[in-house]
Amino acid sequence: MADPRHLTSSDALHEIRVHYNRMKNVTLSADDDLIDQARLVARSQHKTLNAAFREWLEQYTAQAGAPKELNALMKRLSHVRAGRHFSREQMNER
Repeated sequence: MADPRHLTSSDALHEIRVHYNRMKNVTLSADDDLIDQARLVARSQHKTLNAAFREWLEQYTAQAGAPKELNALMKRLSHVRAGRHFSREQMNER
C-alpha cells in the first residue's frame, strides 16, 4: 500500500476501493434440498444466498471475538515497522 502522506484524494479513494472491498470465492458442498431451502429463506428476507452466507460468516466469527481481538492486536503492534519496502516476490517467498 502506498504511503498515505503522498496520496491525492483520488489515489486514496482508489486505495480504499481496491484494498478494502476484496472478497474471496468459496466453494461449499451441501445437500441439494438444503441449498434450495436456504435460497427460499434468503429470498423471503429479500437477500441472496451469498448475502445471507456473508451475514452468517460475520456472526460466526464475531462469536469468538475475532474482530475485537484483531483490532487489539493491531493496536498493540502499531509500533512495529519493517524498516524497508518489500517487493511482492519478497513478501511471497517461503
